[in-house]
Amino acid sequence: MKKKICFVIPSMQVGGMERVFSQLLEFFSNERNYELHLIIYGKNREVFYNIPNDVKIHRPQFEFNNQFRLFFTLITMLYLRRTIRCLKPMSILSFGEIWNSFFLLSVIGLKTNVVVSDRCQPNKNIGTINELLRRILYPKAAGIICQTEIAKNIFKEKINSKKFIVIGNPIRIQTVDCNELFYKKEKIIISVGRLINSKNHDDLIDIFNSIGSNDWKLYIIGDDSLKQKNKDRLNKKIIDLGISHKVFLLGSIKKLDDYYRVASIFAFTSDSEGFPNVIGEAMSWGVPVVSYDCIAGPSDIIQNSESGYLIELYNKTEFANRLKELMDDQELRIRFGKQALNSIKSNDINLIGRKFESVLLYESDSNK
Repeated sequence: MKKKICFVIPSMQVGGMERVFSQLLEFFSNERNYELHLIIYGKNREVFYNIPNDVKIHRPQFEFNNQFRLFFTLITMLYLRRTIRCLKPMSILSFGEIWNSFFLLSVIGLKTNVVVSDRCQPNKNIGTINELLRRILYPKAAGIICQTEIAKNIFKEKINSKKFIVIGNPIRIQTVDCNELFYKKEKIIISVGRLINSKNHDDLIDIFNSIGSNDWKLYIIGDDSLKQKNKDRLNKKIIDLGISHKVFLLGSIKKLDDYYRVASIFAFTSDSEGFPNVIGEAMSWGVPVVSYDCIAGPSDIIQNSESGYLIELYNKTEFANRLKELMDDQELRIRFGKQALNSIKSNDINLIGRKFESVLLYESDSNK
């Protein structure tokens, strides 16, 4: 008899958290030992990522109306509670820093085996009420998955629990020929991330412009999010600087492999991360990375001066120097790229999937 596991998340739109969920669903689907259920309960319930056909998707049948926020919040909680009582899953995996508390509150009193994971910057201020809820509700979870050791240490200071587990994000490792990985690259720098303020795309455009190379191109992949509407502003900046012939905003792209395959460098100027999947994905294609060294994430993936460069936050001069160093030296790019590919293999989806599986199965067995 197949074991029933429920995956719970507010959204399956574009984002690192959602991408990890889709990869985990694929892993568990391939195992063929599980009956899989996906509950999407946020305001936007459309699915961007590919979901295996054997995953049963559950969504509320009502639209969330902000004009009656309290009412629709309560009926969403009732929907979650009713769905979990009906499904009776062996284990539940929930993602989302604020949403985890919402879900735990929704199923309080039920005999549930819930493993939660925050996917944002671990020291992010989520507000007094949400911090209080997390402090009260997280100890009731069967397990708390952190993406990095730094995140675990930060959370242990906030939450009284002995159930912390560190599991990095899954990365799909490429198996293409090494000549394709390292010797068929083009003079292209890519950056992947939503066009939100914390990604600091302004910095990246300024940095690239300051280098002044005419034979390199910068591709920025991602679209507007969080109602910040930065795309038009960034486009205007590119036009005003006179670099629209070599800096391109490509919007959201579902299949990134074609871009990782040809890119020579990955540049990342985010100042707030939990675990940046896109860095690992670039490294899996043998692409060296230059990244701001924000509080958690990049330093867990990049070996400074071996597989890429970690740059002090907002130090655009140092970022430009290191970026230019890679742009000017193909052999350095290849050496860093090979180290990047080798080091990221520890995040192979099969290894990471097994870790999630062992947590969900262990916590379930231990509660019998």
